[in-house]
Amino acid sequence: MDCDVLVIGAGLASLVAASEAVDRGLRVTIVDQEGEQNLGGQAFWSLGGLFFVDSPEQRRMRIRDSRDLARQDWLGSAQFDRPEDHWPRLWADAYLDFAAGEKRAWLHAQGMRWFPVVGWAERGGSLASGHGNSVPRFHVTWGTGPGVLAPFVRRVREAEAKGRLSLCFRHQVDRLIVTDGAVRGAAGTVLKDDGAGRGRTSSREAIGAFSISADAVIVASGGIGGNHELVRRNWPVGRLGAPPETMVSGVPHHVDGRMLAISQDAGGSVINSDRMWHYTEGLRNWDPVWPNHGIRILPGPSSLWFDADGNRFAAPAMPGYDTLGTLKAIRASGHDYSWFILTRAIIKKEFALSGSEQNPDLTGKDIRLLLKRLGPKPPGPVQAFMDKGEDFIVRDTLEDLVEGMNRLAGAARLDPVHIRAQVEARDREVANAFSKDAQVTAIRGARGYLGDRLMRTARPHRILDPKAGPLIAVRLHLLTRKTLGGLQTDLSGRVLELSGAPVPGLYAAGEVAGFGGGGVHGYNALEGTFLGGCLFSGRVAGRSVCA
Repeated sequence: MDCDVLVIGAGLASLVAASEAVDRGLRVTIVDQEGEQNLGGQAFWSLGGLFFVDSPEQRRMRIRDSRDLARQDWLGSAQFDRPEDHWPRLWADAYLDFAAGEKRAWLHAQGMRWFPVVGWAERGGSLASGHGNSVPRFHVTWGTGPGVLAPFVRRVREAEAKGRLSLCFRHQVDRLIVTDGAVRGAAGTVLKDDGAGRGRTSSREAIGAFSISADAVIVASGGIGGNHELVRRNWPVGRLGAPPETMVSGVPHHVDGRMLAISQDAGGSVINSDRMWHYTEGLRNWDPVWPNHGIRILPGPSSLWFDADGNRFAAPAMPGYDTLGTLKAIRASGHDYSWFILTRAIIKKEFALSGSEQNPDLTGKDIRLLLKRLGPKPPGPVQAFMDKGEDFIVRDTLEDLVEGMNRLAGAARLDPVHIRAQVEARDREVANAFSKDAQVTAIRGARGYLGDRLMRTARPHRILDPKAGPLIAVRLHLLTRKTLGGLQTDLSGRVLELSGAPVPGLYAAGEVAGFGGGGVHGYNALEGTFLGGCLFSGRVAGRSVCA
């Protein structure tokens, strides 16, 4: 054998699995179709949010959390309802034990640290037993995505220097080698070296072939978000309506899903392929890295949300509350985009942008720059989108704002009289301490949490109050991101056949395995659980392979 373990992919789950396998004395080879500049994969571009339960950061922010409450939230969000959810259910319980147990200590011991204010993502907005986080659990890593990757990049590089691990970039796997019913390596195409920057489109010119034999293979190749054809093919029409004609990409082009079919050809089963996680607050990046590059707004709760025809969405389709519920409402409107209407007072306190490159203060661990978030202006990256992005409109009056929205949309679809009536109705609800408007109630509830009051939720005010202006409209696109289904695995990370038997020699971790079991999230994610799923499933695979 050329190695004991062959790991396919060079993202976070791969690096974790490889590090853990090397620590057990195994010889590991990592192959990836991209160049060395893409080491770390999609995790590099992330905000670095991690899901912890009853953490020191939560307790300091007066958040009372527990394993039981987290399980209630997880199961209410996952809504497991299929026979094939057997392993995802077991993975969910195992992951919750990890998140409420040794996860933080394990990462802390490797040098990872977190921003002290815990974020409250994906709040649900419905019943206690339904979707959403009952309490804030989103811990932003100090250093964002690169900070999450750093310990595992270091461990892989140290193993490489000691001759225990090999990195083979520009190696595109075309098939898994199956010998006597067991997976014993991979073969494929060597691609021409390409100096394109991280995330940018690289050449697919072939210059040779390769074959690597191994005792076992771990597939950790990521999801399908960069392959819009595959996204549409698997789109859950019954749940979310017809697939959109236009989307922006929240991941680079090489997140293509090709290893799913290749693993199926070797006997692995793919389950829950119709479960996916795409965002509704996408912007076209004014400075794109990859084709059709989209950036997600991380909104606070105060922006008014309208469909393309100018009708305000009903709860729980509110900013930051129910991602897929809002996606369903947008698709039911018959359009691929929607609108925020807000004020300058809201944008300067409530808008953040997802991604390491959009948060130079957190990514660069720059406290002085971070403190500017508390100042009178929007964060620099947000201001750059206001100044240069095609999706922002800033006006002094509502009629002028609607006129600009119609011009951007290319049709006089929005009626200023209709928009004004809805905005004024909402503004009347802010005039006293009582309200039947679910969003106004949600805003007041959010400000009961110290972290939101300090950094993420503006003081309630009338949208048409001139003192809070000018008015701002933001066109929001659907943005592809995560695969929630994938290769079915048992609690050792072994890929299973449709019969339920393990495929000998084949393991999977990360997004290609639905972050564990073939769909640990079920139908909905609680956020901070994608990187965590890569960490956990990668660790499981690395500690189990060749055992």
